[in-house]
Amino acid sequence: LPSVLHHELRICVITLAEAHPLLQNGKTIKSINYQISANCSRLQNKVSGKSKRGAQFLTELAPLCRISSSDGEKYTIYSCIRGRLIEVNENILNNPAILQEKPSTEGYIAVVLPKFEESKNITQGLLTQEEYEEVLLKRLNSSS
Repeated sequence: LPSVLHHELRICVITLAEAHPLLQNGKTIKSINYQISANCSRLQNKVSGKSKRGAQFLTELAPLCRISSSDGEKYTIYSCIRGRLIEVNENILNNPAILQEKPSTEGYIAVVLPKFEESKNITQGLLTQEEYEEVLLKRLNSSS
């Protein structure tokens, strides 16, 4: 369950959603890894210039990172957005606790820039905070 914070300048900040299991039940993050496969590390993303040359292109289902918790659970965080990977937050590698303490600010996972012509469609497909809370409430009520 990633969360996408969309800015009017088209950038999308990928964070953990409030309902993500890592933000529930007092879990402790053991490690965060941006190495997606033997040949793909999000840390190797090198972006330059106004046209963001060199940025890795992501699909909605592209993994951004893998997070392990101290109870042995592993979570893959996906982009959820088609676009160019502008940056990953390397600060969470040395201080994984900020991912839980400040998930929507300093603890963000990555910044993605959708294609200009797709950015409006992306934002139309996102839930507002109120819609998201309604979905969580319905889930909670259906599971009790």
